[in-house]
Amino acid sequence: MIAEKMDAAAVEAAELFKALSNPGRLRILCALVPGEQTVGALEEQLGASQSYVSGQLLRLRSEGLVICERDGRSMRYRLADPRVRPMLERAYEVFCPL
Repeated sequence: MIAEKMDAAAVEAAELFKALSNPGRLRILCALVPGEQTVGALEEQLGASQSYVSGQLLRLRSEGLVICERDGRSMRYRLADPRVRPMLERAYEVFCPL
């Protein structure tokens, strides 16, 4: 029983790390650690195109790592999974320049 739970947890963790293995997605997640952002703000902060940022956000949404809400004509994104926040906060402290 314990081995089955560990197997399930390992599969879930591997999927999470696969989503985090892309530098662009990781940069977006680091940018969201301080708080929610619009796609435009993420583009500017990361120096990336709208299509690139939107594509990476789509993947992060499908993995359940970010949530988006419409705010007028803009979409605002924030971190979704509270279990992942401490790991991202630590990565932000270590790897994301201010």
